[in-house]
This record gives sequence, structure tokens and C-alpha cells, in this order.
Amino acid sequence: MDHSFVIPAYGCSPHLVECLESLKSQTAQGSEIVLCTSTPSDDLSRLAERFSVSLRVHGPNGGIGRDWNAALDCASRGWVTIAHQDDVYLPDFVKLTMAAVERTPKASLVMTGYSEMLEGRVRERSKMLRIKSVLLELGFLGRHAVAAQSSKTRLLRFGCPVACPSVTLGPPLSKLRFREDLRVDLDWEAWIRAALLPGAFCYVRERLMLHRIHGASETTAGVRDGARAREDAEMFGTLWPAPVARLLARAYALSYEEGGHA
Repeated sequence: MDHSFVIPAYGCSPHLVECLESLKSQTAQGSEIVLCTSTPSDDLSRLAERFSVSLRVHGPNGGIGRDWNAALDCASRGWVTIAHQDDVYLPDFVKLTMAAVERTPKASLVMTGYSEMLEGRVRERSKMLRIKSVLLELGFLGRHAVAAQSSKTRLLRFGCPVACPSVTLGPPLSKLRFREDLRVDLDWEAWIRAALLPGAFCYVRERLMLHRIHGASETTAGVRDGARAREDAEMFGTLWPAPVARLLARAYALSYEEGGHA
């Protein structure tokens, strides 16, 4: 299996065991699984031993962007999923992701559908999830893959509908790294750059993971302190003239009120 799960572990999340259990329970077995951390502890070492996964340490701690980049550097396989420590991957995630790779020879990135977990329950429908679904279809127009720059960029022009933990990066994007000065939109910014490079984006519409929404996440903190609004404005500014970018950034901020700001 030419696939790695890399988990940027910060501290020891109470949900990390559930995440690791889901990775080890994939119907397609054989993926490399690596825990990567700048905050080593006995608890993380015990978990790595319990689940028979590698534990790599980097440092010093430099924020979420550095954690994600260090995790990518830990992968030894061609296709890499940054598995967020609070999330759960459904059993067919690897099987259907790699099937998309096999039927798309020029694939560079695969994204999947997902549901949200909020306060212990699964939320399959929300205003934000519906908006993201529309934005994805705007880019893919019913297809399972798009390779044209215009199509790849179009799905990102009205916001970021791509859930970072659902993304698997391929060899054509092996050198792609995240901006370490961003706190919230570092994935959106990376996908914009990836859209300008050769290769096809693939979309597996099945909901193959559960993304946890909680008050301690960096995204939630970024909404509270205004970092999300600032970074959204910067991203829209790279894609639109200034007046349109301001309108879109304001409209996007209104959606945070529902809590579906993953």
C-alpha cells in the first residue's frame, strides 16, 4: 500500500485513541501510520507501542503549520493523509481514496466527503456542510476528477470547501508545504497553490471521515480572536478584486455563527 497516515500530535488528545483505532481498522490494510510530535510524553510513547505505530519527535514547537510540515516529512510512502488527532476515519477511507488514485493516472490530490462530530453526535447536515457541497460541485460539475487549472481554482474561489483531514496528497505534490505564518487558512492557501500545478484533483463523494468540532480547536480559537476573518480576507484577496474579496469575506464570516466553521 503506497499510503501513509501521519498524525501531528500536540500534547495527548483525549480523542487520539479513537483516531488510531479508526486508522488500524481500515478495510484496506497496509498503510504506514506515523505519530509526529513536538511535545513528546510517556503517554504518546505508550500509545505508539500499543498500536504498533512509529513515533517521531521534532522541535521546537512552532505552531500548526510547522506540525503539519514536520508530519509530511515523516511519511515514506507516495500518498499521504494528514490525520488530525481528534478525527475518525471510517473503514473504507483508504480503500476508496486509493481506488480514486488508480482510476485517475494524473491524480495529485484526493478529497473525500465527511460528516461532523459535535458534542458526541454525528452531524451529517448543516448550513456550512451544504454550502461546501455546493462549492465542490461548482468545481467538479458532477465529475470525479478535474485537471484544468480553472476548474481546480473555481472550487476554491468562494471559500474553502475542502476538509484538510479528508485530503490525501500524491507524489506530484510531494514538495507542497504549508505556510507557517497562518493559523487557520493554511490548508486553503496550500490548495490554491496546488491548483496551479499540474495534476488532477479527485473527489470521492462518500462520507469517509468524521471531523470533530470542539471549543479547543485552533479553528474555533481563530474565529474567536479574529484570525479567521483576517486570513479569509487575505485568501479572497488572492482570488478576487479587492471590493469583491471584502464582500465575500464578510459573507463567509456570517456562517461562523452556526458553529460549522471547520
